[in-house]
Amino acid sequence: MIAYLSGKLVFKDPTYVIIDVGGIGYQVKISLQTYSRIKDEEQIRLLTFLHIKEDAHTLYGFKEETEKRLFLLLITINGVGPNTGLMILSSLDSGEIEQAILSGDVGTLQAVKGIGVKTAQRIILELKDKIGKSGGNELSTPLGFLKSSNKIREEALQALVTLGFPKAMAEKSITQILKKTEGEISLEDLIKASLKTP
Repeated sequence: MIAYLSGKLVFKDPTYVIIDVGGIGYQVKISLQTYSRIKDEEQIRLLTFLHIKEDAHTLYGFKEETEKRLFLLLITINGVGPNTGLMILSSLDSGEIEQAILSGDVGTLQAVKGIGVKTAQRIILELKDKIGKSGGNELSTPLGFLKSSNKIREEALQALVTLGFPKAMAEKSITQILKKTEGEISLEDLIKASLKTP
């Protein structure tokens, strides 16, 4: 098991990073929480989880221990795989997820694309005690960096397509959110809003 990677940040995208560790480039899938915390660091250290399937070995990376712990709990739930876990962590921050689970807020979890009522109920039922015992509740608000609408639109679209959304659906969602938003919006906020069902 690879517990963490420490090396030079070669490439950063809202959905993954490439880290050079001793001349080997590791591609690591990340959530928007981690993306917003990385900023423009040259040297980076990410906690990792290696998911092995027949056809792929995929690394998932986390800037904070809280986020990794929550991810590992989420993927124990039947119907929540690593990609869905990452989707949840991209749509809501760790504090919001823990709060929703502890308060039995099915609606908040169900607002994440791909999470139905039954899965949201299962997450709450199975994780309520585990989260209560670990006593997380570290509410955190990722700080986005403001950019021009066109660049943000392109990067958000690329991130949503990488996450598996049809391009036309992602474009429509981004356009609707940008119309509703006054002034600037951060890339993280735009992707988060797009991940939530209308």
